[in-house]
Amino acid sequence: MTDAAWVLDVVLLGLLAHTMLNAALVRRPRRGATVDSDRVSILLPVRNEAARVEPCLRSLLAQRDLPAYEVLVYDDESTDGTADVVRRVANEAVRLVPSSSLPDGWLGKPHACAQLAKAASGSVLVFVDADVTLAPDAVAGAVGLLRETGLAYVSPYPCQVAVSWLERLVQPLLPWSWLTFLPLRLAEGSSRPSLAAANGQFTVIDSAAYQRAGGHGAVRDAVVEDMALARRLTAVGARGVFVDGHELARCRMYDGARALVDGYAKSAWIAFGSPASAVAVAALSLVVFVVPWLLLAVTPWAAPAAVAGPAGRLVTALRSGNRPLLDAVAHPLSVLAFVALVAVSIARHRRGRLSWKDRPVP
Repeated sequence: MTDAAWVLDVVLLGLLAHTMLNAALVRRPRRGATVDSDRVSILLPVRNEAARVEPCLRSLLAQRDLPAYEVLVYDDESTDGTADVVRRVANEAVRLVPSSSLPDGWLGKPHACAQLAKAASGSVLVFVDADVTLAPDAVAGAVGLLRETGLAYVSPYPCQVAVSWLERLVQPLLPWSWLTFLPLRLAEGSSRPSLAAANGQFTVIDSAAYQRAGGHGAVRDAVVEDMALARRLTAVGARGVFVDGHELARCRMYDGARALVDGYAKSAWIAFGSPASAVAVAALSLVVFVVPWLLLAVTPWAAPAAVAGPAGRLVTALRSGNRPLLDAVAHPLSVLAFVALVAVSIARHRRGRLSWKDRPVP
C-alpha cells in the first residue's frame, strides 16, 4: 500500500506542477484590442434554441473594434420558432443562411457550420454556439491574438456557468482537463494531431487555413466535431491552441441535470477515440483521483496525492473564473460523476439509444 501511495504521490504532484505551469503560460486575448484589416464572419449555428439564442445574438451584435464584420445564422430545421426569434432580434448586420435538409453521411452540427462557412465572406471565421454570450471586445481580442501569434486558430475557453448540483460537479472538469493534461505551448507548435484541441463554443479560425483543411466537410460525421476539426487543421500544418477566454465569454451548456446527462451521453463514449479508450480514461481517473482518498485509511503517505488533485482544481478555478473552494473540495465527487456519465454514454451507445436535439446519434 505504501508503494502504491508513493507512485500516486509522484503522479499527482507532477500533474499539479503541470497545471500550475499551464495556468501561468496560457495565452490570454488582450482586452481592448482593435482589428485593423480583417473582415470577420461571426457564424452561429442554431437548432431549437428559441429559449436561449437572444442573449447570444445580442452579444454578437454588440461587438466593437471590428472595422468590418458580418453575423450569419444558420437555423438547422428548428421546430421551436428559433428562426422567428432571430428575425425579431436581428438587424441589417445579421443574415439568415437558407437551410437545407441534412445530407446522408453528415451530422447536424458539422453541416450547419459548413453551410455558414460557405456563405461567409470574412478572412477570419468565428464560430459561436447559441449558449454562449460574449463580452463586447471578445471577438476583437480573439482575432487580435490570432494575428499576433501567427496561429491558424485559437479557441478561447469560456467561463462555464453551472447552476444545478450536477452541473456544479461536472462542468468545472472541462477547463481543468486541458489545463492539467494538455501541454499548451508544446501543443500550439506541434505537428501531432493528437495534441490538437478546440472548443466549438467559441473558436476563431483563419479562413484560408479552414479551407485548406477541408472545413467541416472533412469532419462531417464526427460526433465531437470541434476536436476533429482541430486535428484536421493540425494535420495540414495549421497550428492552434486553447486560450483563456473566461473574461471574454460565458457559457451554460446544459439547463439542469437531465440535459447534462443527455449531452454527455451523446459524446462521452467517443470523446477519447473509442469506447475502449473511454473506459480506460474513466478507470485511470478513478485510480489517480479517487483511490488516494481511500488509501488514507491505510497509510498517511497517500496524503500528498489526495491533496494534489483538489489543489489542481483550485489552480484551475482561479484561472477559469469558477468557485475555487467548492471546486477543489468536490474534486473526487466530480471524478465519480464523470465516470458515471461515461458508463451511461457507453450503455446508451450499445443499445442504440443516443440522440441529440431530436436526431439520432450513430
